[in-house]
Amino acid sequence: MTLPDSMPALVLRHDGRSGAIGGLAIADFAQWLAFERIAVPHAGAGQVLISVACSPVNPSDLHYIKGEYGQPRRRGTPAGFEGTGTVVAAGDADAQALLGRRVSFLASASGSWAQFALTDASACVVLDDAVRDDDAAALLVNPLTALAMMARVQEAGARAIVLTAAASQLGRMLIALANERAIAAIAVVRRAGEEVALQALGAKAVLVSTAADFAARFDAVVRTEKPRILLDAVGDQTAADLFQAMPAHTRWVSYGMLAESGPRLAHMGQFVFSGKSIEGFWLSRWLNDAPAPVRAAAESEAQCRFATGTWRTRVAARVRLADALRDLPAALKLGGKVMLVPGEN
Repeated sequence: MTLPDSMPALVLRHDGRSGAIGGLAIADFAQWLAFERIAVPHAGAGQVLISVACSPVNPSDLHYIKGEYGQPRRRGTPAGFEGTGTVVAAGDADAQALLGRRVSFLASASGSWAQFALTDASACVVLDDAVRDDDAAALLVNPLTALAMMARVQEAGARAIVLTAAASQLGRMLIALANERAIAAIAVVRRAGEEVALQALGAKAVLVSTAADFAARFDAVVRTEKPRILLDAVGDQTAADLFQAMPAHTRWVSYGMLAESGPRLAHMGQFVFSGKSIEGFWLSRWLNDAPAPVRAAAESEAQCRFATGTWRTRVAARVRLADALRDLPAALKLGGKVMLVPGEN
């Protein structure tokens, strides 16, 4: 394949970190991104170049472009953490085996919101033909997080868990995994309308945090199920209140920052006297720390679930890179995943 010298991409307008956390809402993407033509990167040792088919917009992407993520931005480079596409160039003999293969990938060298993405060969998963592009694009960030956290839940011997943002793609995966493992999932959502769907996935209870009887309903289900792990993607005052209402020795596992501001913890005695704890989960750290067989098994399980239709990515909209600065704010308000595509959608 003859590669062009340049490519369209959504590139970062700022370097480093902002030092602030402001939630996910972005009214003007042009403040953070620019649509430009930039040079097509060249694969070095151990790297591959991927012709991108599509790439999702995840909460971690939004935090990253605003400088609120765990790694600093690099101005002028494409954003986007994951995607799917076909390998069109390899940097050395070890990476040559991926040439022409359709892969899911984590973008380790240049971002996925571009016509071509550069990444390490080790960050690619060769795909089964049965996996749709929509599922392949979102095969890694959410699914591996769900599988890794559920493994943590099982290691703790938990028989019940509480989930915030339970109607999200990741929340639905966690509910299904818990149901398969006979773990009661207490799903907390911010808006009504998802109760029936989440119960069909296996949620033991679905509670709407804005409902007038929310606190009473939560207290009742806690007394019955005695959950001791809170898997929290929001990080707001509601999450702190849930944590306070849960039994002694509860673990609050924070893996997201959907809230515009953090919570206030008013009762420190729950740590001193009740043995409660707060911990974080970051997929990047898990990917670095997990033994290779554990990571490979999780990638294989995620792919199998998508190939068989057990999991399916709910796509709300497809947005061309060229239209993203204009169309993303509205698209991200829809229920489901937004996919960025290099060409016509």
